[in-house]
Amino acid sequence: MVQQNKGKIFLAEERGHHEIDWFRSFNTFNFGQYQQEHKFPFGPLYVLNDDTLAGGKSISMTVEADSVIVLIPVVGTIAYTDSAGHANYVSAGECQLYTTPKNTTIQISNPYHDELVNFLQLWFHASGNEKDTAPQVTLFDIVNNANHLVSIPVTHPQYKFAIGKYHGREESVYKLSRPQNGLFAFVIQGAFEVQYRLLHPRDGLALWEASEIELEALSNDAILLIMEIPLLYEMK
Repeated sequence: MVQQNKGKIFLAEERGHHEIDWFRSFNTFNFGQYQQEHKFPFGPLYVLNDDTLAGGKSISMTVEADSVIVLIPVVGTIAYTDSAGHANYVSAGECQLYTTPKNTTIQISNPYHDELVNFLQLWFHASGNEKDTAPQVTLFDIVNNANHLVSIPVTHPQYKFAIGKYHGREESVYKLSRPQNGLFAFVIQGAFEVQYRLLHPRDGLALWEASEIELEALSNDAILLIMEIPLLYEMK
């Protein structure tokens, strides 16, 4: 008999959707005008936006709470600036993480005029123990490390991130570092079975009370993002 851990699937087709001529955003959790029952945050993870930006365009947002923000380009390169004076370029195969205070305004731009960019925004409520940090850009390589989960080397005491690109029917096991942590899996490309749940492109899965999770790719060139998240902490 298969023992399933407690979990909740966030289907891609049920995400919030905001679109104009040059920008499109899909929202896994409640965000902006998208407010639905059962789309509340998973622990401190309160934003998971899947955004596409046309060439030469920019979007600006104000962070309304002290937050840890992770940017992961899927296709192309983004230019990042904020009201604290930070500026970076982040490309596919890279990740930017930083801790920022509330009321910070951030701007994300597409530096190329003839290409679309697609990127993920992950926002976590800061626990109150972090210090504000300048954005750090780190590299990861899933092309030359196929069929394995590759750690995204960000420096943060509470969060762990891993990503993997798989051939069909390849399997992996992810062991959580702490039993009280939760795990959120997000399919970037292809299809997976994660802890006996079927997930399609841009589906998400929240799991808790798990010590390890099993995953199997169900298509070639399938890409999965894993986030290990503390669920027991005191927010301020």
